[in-house]
Amino acid sequence: MAVAGKLEVDVEVKSPADKFWGSIRDSTSLFPRAFPHDYKSIQVLEGDGKASGSVRLLTYAEGSPIVKKSTEKIEHVDEVNMKVSYSVIDGDLLEYYKVFKAFIAVIPKGDGSLVKWTCEFEKTSHEIPDPDAIKEFVVKNFKEIDDYILQA
Repeated sequence: MAVAGKLEVDVEVKSPADKFWGSIRDSTSLFPRAFPHDYKSIQVLEGDGKASGSVRLLTYAEGSPIVKKSTEKIEHVDEVNMKVSYSVIDGDLLEYYKVFKAFIAVIPKGDGSLVKWTCEFEKTSHEIPDPDAIKEFVVKNFKEIDDYILQA
């Protein structure tokens, strides 16, 4: 029997929602340039890298403990409500999780934003821990994006 689960985290950032959303949407080119310590490269394999159905290969930097490469498919994009969902369809992560799907929503909050990240997963076995390390990476990444926007 597989073990399914869900993790959620809300991160408050100082950046306006439209700017934060723009950075998330431009992650294919922005992340490897702005955060080379986390991302070696993000390569578009199908589509434009932003639209539903696009497939991207993420190669993480040397410090990544578990995942070195990950192929993600953008499942759904809602530009008006600033929401995107994607699934991991290939790579190291699938050794631990049969299913890994994530959702990002950017919500205006005062002068800043609330960024919601949710992942749904199915472990390959009971011994595999919940993907808390990925959640921690996402939180760190969102804070780095915020700092990057505020310094620009």
